[in-house]
Amino acid sequence: MIHPTALIDPAARLADDVEVGPFSVIGADVEIGPGSKIGPHVVIKGPTVLGARTRIFQFASVGEDCQDKKYAGEPTRLVMGDDNVIREGVTIHRGTMQDRGETTVGSRNLLMAYAHVGHDCVIGSDCILANQVTLAGHVKVGDFAILGGLAAVHQFCHFGTHAMAGGGSIITKDTPAFVMINGNPAEAHGLNLIGLKRRGFSREALKALGESYKLVYRQGLTVEQALAEIRRRFELPEVDTFVASIEVASRGITR
Repeated sequence: MIHPTALIDPAARLADDVEVGPFSVIGADVEIGPGSKIGPHVVIKGPTVLGARTRIFQFASVGEDCQDKKYAGEPTRLVMGDDNVIREGVTIHRGTMQDRGETTVGSRNLLMAYAHVGHDCVIGSDCILANQVTLAGHVKVGDFAILGGLAAVHQFCHFGTHAMAGGGSIITKDTPAFVMINGNPAEAHGLNLIGLKRRGFSREALKALGESYKLVYRQGLTVEQALAEIRRRFELPEVDTFVASIEVASRGITR
């Protein structure tokens, strides 16, 4: 299961059935869960925890020191959940002591070729980062989010659950949950309706979210006025999620 040319530190902890391809390097303080497959020429540095059934393709670099100039070699971490697929050339860096000290990735995510996840990012579950998506440090991405190829996200931005960014988008503001954005700089272009329908959102929820979107983006209201009106009109968990994603926006929302 482990190719004879692979280099695995004795302090690494691999489940009994983990496969490791030729010329891969796995450092100390790396833990890899059962059912995982590490391809050839992969480098994994610790402290890093990879959950069950992780699949990493060739030339990926996972758990490396971050590129923040303030980083001074502290033992920060990368923690990933189960069933993640990391494609060719992906880079995922550990955290910094200036933030959480940890980069966190949930479960069932697909990171396509050459995507980059910077230090201290928090990615939810069931997300897709297409080819060459770039997340700067401290970015937060909600569950079921989709970022199209070559999209770039500015540091400290929040990208909401079920949100979607078109390919090549330059994202410098926070993206509310369920919203679809595109462009350079990115602008809002309605709700991610196709994605929401595919995931089984009810007609009632879709209608309420559509009206909430209009209140924020098309009625000439301030954000505070729009949120107050949304709270007055709707009592649905989906709408609560939309409102909360705007309330936590620290960089202002994509307009």
